[in-house]
Amino acid sequence: MTTNHSVPAHSYFAPVLLDWYPRHQRDLPWRHTRDPYAIWLSEVILQQTRVRQGLPYYHDFITTYPTVHDLAAASEDEVLRHWQGLGYYSRARNMHHTAQQVVREYGGQFPQTYAELLKLRGVGQYTAAAIASFAFGERVAVLDGNVYRVLARVFGITADIAAPATRKQFQQLADSLISADAPDQFNQAIMEFGAIQCTPVNPDCLFCPLQSQCFAFQHGMVNELPVKSKAKAGRTRYFHYLVLRHGDTTYLRKRTGKDIWQGLYDFALTETAAPTLPAVEVLEAVEKLGGIVAPNRVAEPTGTYRHVLSHQKVEAKFHLIWLSEPLPQEALVASGLAPFTAIEIEQLPKPILIANYLQKTGI
Repeated sequence: MTTNHSVPAHSYFAPVLLDWYPRHQRDLPWRHTRDPYAIWLSEVILQQTRVRQGLPYYHDFITTYPTVHDLAAASEDEVLRHWQGLGYYSRARNMHHTAQQVVREYGGQFPQTYAELLKLRGVGQYTAAAIASFAFGERVAVLDGNVYRVLARVFGITADIAAPATRKQFQQLADSLISADAPDQFNQAIMEFGAIQCTPVNPDCLFCPLQSQCFAFQHGMVNELPVKSKAKAGRTRYFHYLVLRHGDTTYLRKRTGKDIWQGLYDFALTETAAPTLPAVEVLEAVEKLGGIVAPNRVAEPTGTYRHVLSHQKVEAKFHLIWLSEPLPQEALVASGLAPFTAIEIEQLPKPILIANYLQKTGI
């Protein structure tokens, strides 16, 4: 740390950002409201999602569920279907539970303080600070990836931002900097500054209004800050999907348990330690599910569909198999599979990997 945290030493910081923000801010719909529901919705969607990708989802959710009561009343399958493609599906499940909690415990009105907002399911320190400041004007600083980057570079903080202990250091600094008169504008400004000016790669240092005060710029450390230890390399998993069809129906099941894609629908699955699954083992897997394969109705496996998650990679192949008769009821109960028509499948929430396969094959 190169400077102390006293407000007079950093008195330039908030005015510079508050001057910069009105001239550079992007016109985003959630910036035109103090409705805590709309603000909360945008913050949940934008967690681990870029604005460009998240914006259509925000419009879809705010149109489909204009109030927290509407979202709370929806089914989880429906909410997950609207979320499809955004990833990190626990966000959607938590969002749905939180909406129900707000309706059940708070009469449909969001808590108005940072401390109370933290009691909501799935609402952490960042989201609570965002809602508290943007909707209710509370003076509490937000701390996201953009804010970490700006503070680390400007003030020369070399602590590892991936370390939990570092958060307190950054939070104290951010809280000392936040404007007392315009906490909402300050929070918007510092996040926007990190998003479009002090970017992770190739920041616009030449035209930066904080250039003369920026430790990283003055010491040639822009590319070194912030310091973030790398996560361990993720494992690769090999999925072999059995796409069982009979007549106009295809069998899918809802994923349960604590594995990836909880609550979404996919096909019968055989996971292996290697990329290939011999044809004889495909047939054995179908037989274990109670299926009888129609003569000469097993297609060659597809090419590999790849999907990268935060801590793992999935490489999937799909084996299209026609059955000579429907799966028996006891097999459905044991496997969790159920028959769906193409129209019904379209309405199910699915991992993007499954959606891509269905779109490509036209099932």
